[in-house]
Amino acid sequence: MSEQELERSTLRKVAWRLLPLILLGYLVSYMDRVNIGFAAPQMNAELGFTASIYGFGGGLFFISYALLEIPSNLALARVGARRWLARIMITWGLVAMSMALVRTPLEFYAVRFLLGAAEAGFFPGVIYYLGLWFPQSHRGRAISRFYIAAPLASVVMGVVAGSLLGLDGHFSLRGWQWLLIAEGAPAVILAFVFLRWLPDRPANAPWLSPAQKAWLETRLQADADAVVAPDHGQFRALLRPQVLAITLVNFLYLGPFYAFTLSAPAVLRGATGLDPAHVGYLVAAGGLTGAVGMAFVGWSSDRRGERYLHLAVPLVAVAGAFAVIAWSPGPMVVMAAYLAMMAAYFAVGGAFWLAPGEIVHPRAVAVTVAAINGAGQVGSFLFPWLWGRAKDVTGSYQMGLSALPLAFLCGAGIVLALRQAKRRRVAA
Repeated sequence: MSEQELERSTLRKVAWRLLPLILLGYLVSYMDRVNIGFAAPQMNAELGFTASIYGFGGGLFFISYALLEIPSNLALARVGARRWLARIMITWGLVAMSMALVRTPLEFYAVRFLLGAAEAGFFPGVIYYLGLWFPQSHRGRAISRFYIAAPLASVVMGVVAGSLLGLDGHFSLRGWQWLLIAEGAPAVILAFVFLRWLPDRPANAPWLSPAQKAWLETRLQADADAVVAPDHGQFRALLRPQVLAITLVNFLYLGPFYAFTLSAPAVLRGATGLDPAHVGYLVAAGGLTGAVGMAFVGWSSDRRGERYLHLAVPLVAVAGAFAVIAWSPGPMVVMAAYLAMMAAYFAVGGAFWLAPGEIVHPRAVAVTVAAINGAGQVGSFLFPWLWGRAKDVTGSYQMGLSALPLAFLCGAGIVLALRQAKRRRVAA
């Protein structure tokens, strides 16, 4: 078998064995994180939650998530991905279902905080795990194929949310409670599938031949040798200017989007006049355009070997789309802008998580990815809270929507500065 045939057969087998399972895990994860956006109108009205209470509680998820990112990823590297990811899924599934029991703001805050703690480490753990299986030249496609679960989660939520909310009154449960319970249970079930089918490393994969294992280990080692090794441990990498810059981009990229997403059904309903069921279909359509954008950028970034323009251009496009939504020129234009925004936003994810692997040594990737993601989650707390405060003070979402384009434009500017700095280093 030629080298090219060995590469193709090995990576095809790895992709088909691992990526569908990981995609399902992340789809459930993302769904449990943001499904309160669909539950919110009914839940807030019944429980008397203001926009500030809801925004603060919605954002609390990301505080505990951020605090436990690094400890969780260090535990994953020590315990193994199979057992640790399954542990995460069981705990977050149980906590997600318990959200249906909240009655007071304090209970809402506590459960959202616990949900973040339970889920902490899953996403960066998967990024680290894929780095153990896919060479750098194929990692963009691998990450985009699993990360595509995020926009696909919007498709699932948009399609099923109306039906679950329509169960209002069955077995003495409200519709929003049915939604939270039904979308939390799959995580617990899927955890046992992870335990059964997910190998920790290529050496533990019985479905790879000895030749395929040897080729993969050699290729991954070559990638590791091409990156400067951490000089004084893993945490030293966090102080590198490139890592700090990427961390700031993630802060500006995640926070504003989650502020919008946690209220997206209400915002879209107000801007378009659609009923809740048709808003769900619009969100589902946005998930499809997001999946297309992510898949295209992941493929294009690998094919061209370029990361920074594949980040900056979509960030600028997101800013433009949010500007259109903010000024609401008409229902049809808002719907088109929303679909374009989803495509551009998730396109960023198709290339963003490739950057750490090109900046730091593989031994430092687990901690670096956790730190970058954790800092981004701080933004995911601050922006929803400020968004809710602005809504209560002004009575509308206009102020919050108008501020979103600025955050994404700043992120694009930082990415372009990183691109220019890299070009100078190469020229030197």
